[in-house]
Amino acid sequence: MSTAGQAAAPDDGELERLRAELRDLRARARVRPLISQAQGILQERYALPDGESAFALMQRASQRYNVKLHTLAGVLVTAPRPDEPDALWFPRRVRGPEPELTFTRAHRSGSGSRGAVLKAVLRSTLTVTGTDMGNVQLPDPARGGLRIEQHTGLTEDFLDFFAHVGEDGTACARAARDVAQVTVRDVESDPVFTEPARRAILAAGSRACHSVPLTTESGLCVGMVSAHMDRPLDGLTTAQTKALDTVGGEAGRWLAWHDRTVVLDALEHLHALGRAGRGSRFRRS
Repeated sequence: MSTAGQAAAPDDGELERLRAELRDLRARARVRPLISQAQGILQERYALPDGESAFALMQRASQRYNVKLHTLAGVLVTAPRPDEPDALWFPRRVRGPEPELTFTRAHRSGSGSRGAVLKAVLRSTLTVTGTDMGNVQLPDPARGGLRIEQHTGLTEDFLDFFAHVGEDGTACARAARDVAQVTVRDVESDPVFTEPARRAILAAGSRACHSVPLTTESGLCVGMVSAHMDRPLDGLTTAQTKALDTVGGEAGRWLAWHDRTVVLDALEHLHALGRAGRGSRFRRS
């Protein structure tokens, strides 16, 4: 092996290390402003002495109800503040039964099982489409658009590029806008993508994809699941699209239930902690 060849390996390793650091920095930059905004709201609302105490309150509610911290923060900064400082935050909400899911029993493992349900949604979708690459996205309440919540088989660069997507330039954005399944038979030629998005998808080894909206009974899109294939598609069969409609509809109804029960329970618990400890110092668990 030549001297030049021997020198190439450490350089490649250093380049990958720097790219990983950059991905990590971008991930932190996407979440940190939201967390900081939520901390500021809690400090003001409950007269907390510092941001650490506000973070500790969110952490306790997050852990008790198994709701991700960024999910809790996103709802916190967009939900109207409590009508009365010492009253319930959501006094008039109606609690409905948990919807049934025919494609998994994961939701019966506990009230905070959203991660398990999303994994089952992705697994079922990939089984129907016959691939092992895909992701699930949920709406970003603070920024709009969609953010990745579950994934498998995709590269770190793909996940970094598509960590948050806006309202156009991708198949999942069109599926969310039209509230309909979208098939991309050939990523290389389909006009739905912006050129940077096309390059990022092709670099991940995806040559075709199919996106399925997760919808409520009223037809509102509350999430998206997408499958990626390593070769161009002729299209899906009627049986496949019907099966995916079932997954999307059941999952969407369950997610809507989870948002208006489990997530609001977490916010209500956070509110109770803040009221009881107004002006106190809290520490992370």
